[in-house]
Amino acid sequence: MSAKINRLAAGFEKIDRDLLYLMNAFREVLEGLGEKRIAARLPWIHQGTASRSKVAALNPSDLQALSISFQLLNMVEENASNQMRRAAERSAGLGTDAGLWAWYLQRLRKEGWSQLELASVLPYVRVEPVLTAHPTEAKRVTVMEQHRELYLILVERENQMFTPTERKHLDERLKSILERLWRTGETMLEKPTVALERASLMHYLCNVFPSAMERCDRNLIDAWTAAGWDPAAIEDPAKWPRLRFGTWVGGDRDGHPLVTPRVTRESFRELRKNALALLKSRLQQLRAKLSLSTLLQEPPSDLTATINRLAGQVGGEAKLLLERNTNEPWRQLISLFLAKLPPVSYDPTEQSDPNRFYHHSYELTADLRVLRQSLLAIGADLVVRTEVDPILRLNEVFGFHLASLDIRQNSDYHDKAMNQILAAAGMKDANYSSWTEDKKMAFFATHLNTSAPLLGKAEKPGAEAEGAVGALRELARQIDFYGEEGIGSIILSMTRTAADLLAVYFLAREAGLLRQLDEGIVCLVPIVPLLETIDDLQAGPAILESFLGHPITKASLGWFHRRNSLLAKKGFGRSPTVKPPLPMLDRPVQQIMVGYSDSNKDSGILSSQWTLFSAQTALAEAAQKHGVRVRFFHGRGGTISRGAGPTHRFLEALPAESIRCDLRLTEQGETIGQKYANVITASHNLELLLSGSVFCSLQAERPVQQRPSRQVMELFDRLAEEARRVYRKLLSEEGFMDFYTGATPLDALEQSRIGSRPARRSGARTLQDLRAIPWVFSWSQSRFFIPGWYGVGSALASLDKKDLKLLQEHMRKWPFLRYVTTNVEMALASVDPELMKSYAALVGDAAIRRKFLRIIRAEFDKSSELLEALFGSPLAKRRPRLEKTLSPRNEAIRPIHFRQIALLSEWRKKGASSSDSALIEEILLTVNAISSGLRTTG
Repeated sequence: MSAKINRLAAGFEKIDRDLLYLMNAFREVLEGLGEKRIAARLPWIHQGTASRSKVAALNPSDLQALSISFQLLNMVEENASNQMRRAAERSAGLGTDAGLWAWYLQRLRKEGWSQLELASVLPYVRVEPVLTAHPTEAKRVTVMEQHRELYLILVERENQMFTPTERKHLDERLKSILERLWRTGETMLEKPTVALERASLMHYLCNVFPSAMERCDRNLIDAWTAAGWDPAAIEDPAKWPRLRFGTWVGGDRDGHPLVTPRVTRESFRELRKNALALLKSRLQQLRAKLSLSTLLQEPPSDLTATINRLAGQVGGEAKLLLERNTNEPWRQLISLFLAKLPPVSYDPTEQSDPNRFYHHSYELTADLRVLRQSLLAIGADLVVRTEVDPILRLNEVFGFHLASLDIRQNSDYHDKAMNQILAAAGMKDANYSSWTEDKKMAFFATHLNTSAPLLGKAEKPGAEAEGAVGALRELARQIDFYGEEGIGSIILSMTRTAADLLAVYFLAREAGLLRQLDEGIVCLVPIVPLLETIDDLQAGPAILESFLGHPITKASLGWFHRRNSLLAKKGFGRSPTVKPPLPMLDRPVQQIMVGYSDSNKDSGILSSQWTLFSAQTALAEAAQKHGVRVRFFHGRGGTISRGAGPTHRFLEALPAESIRCDLRLTEQGETIGQKYANVITASHNLELLLSGSVFCSLQAERPVQQRPSRQVMELFDRLAEEARRVYRKLLSEEGFMDFYTGATPLDALEQSRIGSRPARRSGARTLQDLRAIPWVFSWSQSRFFIPGWYGVGSALASLDKKDLKLLQEHMRKWPFLRYVTTNVEMALASVDPELMKSYAALVGDAAIRRKFLRIIRAEFDKSSELLEALFGSPLAKRRPRLEKTLSPRNEAIRPIHFRQIALLSEWRKKGASSSDSALIEEILLTVNAISSGLRTTG
């Protein structure tokens, strides 16, 4: 424990030291530009910060300087965390950092798992982060690039071998970047387009993840060896866990009118173009390295045969390729790989020779494995591990598609589409949205027994119908041209009934996605219910059972399972085995998305988390009745109230039935930059996902700790219900919307340029229509953080001493309880009662202001007091790292809050329709600065 305390102290000292270095450099840059007044008020250099009396003197330049200062603090903390992990490994070896490969492999070995058992399971583990572009990223893409440059300077400074002259040049580069950052500005001058969001996505997929993934794979092998196992058991990339990436950028059209079928087609093209460019670049690098000569080693016959086969397929171009490296067959083979990479856009039906190009990335995998085996045959094992295996892994993960693109739409939108299609078809009662559930189910029973579309392609039934069907037609086109590799899922937001899901089949039929195959009528793309509200989560098992019982669902799941099994037997996708090592792995898979945001907005954090926990258990059991395994897709956001929290704690807190070797989850908005901005941090976070998924999947097979007793489960039922009642009571109090819209900068956030999507689904000015993201963002900006804690205190207060003691006994042995309560505690620690009062002063009605401040403050005090009693000690004593993170931010952020309050008051006095652009820009500067300071938005 003392070593851990010493490392923590060293980390704190490093943060202080590096922050002072960066802030002094920033001060020198500002002084050099003539901004001495601003330089003199930078935080953390001088004693104290701007007092409230000086708030009026804060101008846009002051706000920009503070915003940049917070970004510098974020970088310093991130680098310190990475360097302390390195220091811990140097002093104590692998296995000191919770949640990583070494930590979990050592635990699994102690729990009795053998090398053979674990090695047989690894290839069946599948993890897929899905990158989304929700409007939570408050930084410009250009600014993010400059932040990455600054971070690399911090990393370079860790090199102790630099001479004074080299350090001087490093300092000059740093100041140059800071000057560019200062001259760039932070607010969005225009609302970002989908194309700009897509460009940011490509940076991570092409420039960060390939190297991060390679580093993560090496960590697995190192941890395996450190656990005392033979690395030869997992030396082949086909024996590693499956990693995939998904995205919603260009496919998420839920309340996003700018995502048209054309935008979706452009997204598919850009993903494919970048994937092929990435492969081409890496293959060219490999070709440059494999200069092995036949004068020194005899090429295996399989290598020669493959060269001859591919040369015949490439045709006349092959002669020139083979003449370049006459005595270097390994280079010749890679040249043929490059020649067979397909064009970005082409129609396969127009190709005179169907074998001229690779159609699928797994065809390249097969040829890469010939290359690999030929090198192993001549004893070049090290060359294989360091040069060839990373390319094999790269192709297996990114293929020709880079990331799978999901299509998401809302069930209400689909209802309108159904109305229009049925009207165009001449049905007497075409008002589908008014039908009962029984009538809808009866309709689908008779109209989903054919794959032929009801309407012709030329018909124009209406905007919603054309939008919904047009998006699905893009999926059909992609499959027909390039196969299923780049296709994600069709996700239905606000799934409330089984008929909502069957309507997707009907729309897929109109788009040509239903096909008559050996299994029956099959939908070529998985249909995924998104259960978001409390009511929908609770109804989920019944919805799922009805959906799984439908013939198209049965046929589709059977077809997906058969296709994947055939590929696996050929060695594509995972190491082939005669039989999966765990019985549950040999089942068809149904994906289900669970929403953390709307369930929280609906009922508060405690009720939301418990409902999600219970629903996952019930959904898995419902699927098991149909012989199906569930792939849960976790729709997490960037804040505590939207499912955020330490990754390994999140995974361990899930019910045992939830992972089962398969995990899909969203990475949203600013969390992408926080987790994946640089290779070291990105590899760390990918490792947390992969290693945690393996560990939790195996724990479900041999649970070391049993599920809490029925008594504890019933106790939590009562807690969640009471928390929900208190939370809903707040939202239904007379005058709540007046207080909420007055005491938070919601109106300013709806003016912001932090995402291409509107803040509301349909534009209605209601709490129900407001997206969960601005709901959370607005409470965070005003330091209430209501969604992250409200109702917890009253719920705990409803327990007697015996029940409270029972909860205390389970704090350490029940991961779910520990995860939820520590997250609530973190949200409470971010609350600032004085600032809450200052923001509430913006509410015009004094009676409403006093009423809600009294209610909220009472619940805050109650929650803080009872959580501390539950933990048994104060937060500062138990979590010094959190205290170290919050303290400097709170010190510097308060003047910005007071400036935002003053600006909001001035803007609102001019009227809600005020178009004072200078005033709006300055308000958005405060939004950015506060967001940077809190390191959280939505």
